[in-house]
Amino acid sequence: MSDLCNPEKPLIDKLGIKPGLRISLLGIRDSDFLRQVLPQVANPSQHRAVKGSDLIFLGVESKEQLQRLAPLRKYLVANGNIWVIYPKGQKHITQADVMAAIKEAGLVDNKTCSFSVTHTGLRACIPLAMRGGNAASTRR
Repeated sequence: MSDLCNPEKPLIDKLGIKPGLRISLLGIRDSDFLRQVLPQVANPSQHRAVKGSDLIFLGVESKEQLQRLAPLRKYLVANGNIWVIYPKGQKHITQADVMAAIKEAGLVDNKTCSFSVTHTGLRACIPLAMRGGNAASTRR
């Protein structure tokens, strides 16, 4: 996993949110984040993943909810990302748990970011060697 997000950039920039991207929001309840994202994105999908997503945000509060990660891979464009948003500093769900779930889903983690005062984001993507057959077309 590489770099921590730059604390001086706005959150939506740190997370790679740009106009024109297809974004799926699953289990994200942070109203400040939603207020920032929704005006930036033409047709965000809330509560379900859509095929051809450039970015998927998956909010989880427990290890059990990490099981939702693996099926999301098929909704990504080849160079898309899934941000797993989970509570900071908790024993019931740790960064190691999230990283293990990412690996189990056949993804690789490549960035971490402070999502909010209470939550961290860990970004996952399809490994370069596996892009193409298991994901929708590439966009961006």
